[in-house]
Amino acid sequence: MSLFHDLQWLDLLDIAIVAFLIYRLVLLIKNAMAVRILLGIVIALIVFTGAQLLGLSTLSWIVGNLLGSLVVVLAIIFQHDIRRVLLTIGRKGLNRSRGAAEVTELIEELADAVESLVNKKIGALLVIERDTGVDDFIEVGTEIDAKVTSELINSIFLPYSPIHDGAVIIQKGKLTKAGCFLPLSANPEISKALGTRHRAAIGLTEQVDAVVLVVSEETGRISLVVGGRITPELDLVSLRKLLKKLLESQHQRWLK
Repeated sequence: MSLFHDLQWLDLLDIAIVAFLIYRLVLLIKNAMAVRILLGIVIALIVFTGAQLLGLSTLSWIVGNLLGSLVVVLAIIFQHDIRRVLLTIGRKGLNRSRGAAEVTELIEELADAVESLVNKKIGALLVIERDTGVDDFIEVGTEIDAKVTSELINSIFLPYSPIHDGAVIIQKGKLTKAGCFLPLSANPEISKALGTRHRAAIGLTEQVDAVVLVVSEETGRISLVVGGRITPELDLVSLRKLLKKLLESQHQRWLK
């Protein structure tokens, strides 16, 4: 009886936590064999505790050794289930890594494309969709559905291209449309020095959370527009940093 006399609140808390974990485990287990094994473990624990209390050393030693080998026994019995769980976790980790790498690759392709367009003084408008869809806010457009590359973007905005006079739309890391017209902003406070591309970029980002890149045909300057606000005259280093900050969480959505 001294065993119960020596029990303290920390011991009771320990027992309560173990009981709760066992209860949650029972709820998670669907396999009938697993339930029987779990019941066997509970019985073995009861027998071990009883043997300890009654001073049955031989029985206590046998059951104690059995429980000591429990981890190995369970690993053998449930090896296929454990393997499946580990593969699932590994696959999720690989998907996250792959998605992050795709965002980095997209940023590099956009930066290379913008650099080339700036050097040639070719105007461009590039829309990168984030959480809010942009399909309801764009007009016309040619379906493309291709991997984003600097070469493809440059070919689209060449002056003799039939779809150069519009915006390119990038959705879930893919170039989906080109030659799209965006809604112009009606904000009277916008500078009159801004051209149609900048007004279109502001107009779209006033309604959705997209990121829009603008290359000015007249000045060759790079601007980034988000939330209806322009960050003008960006260099390529600053552009990469801003895009990384704005798109770093998008790979999880693109994998869905």
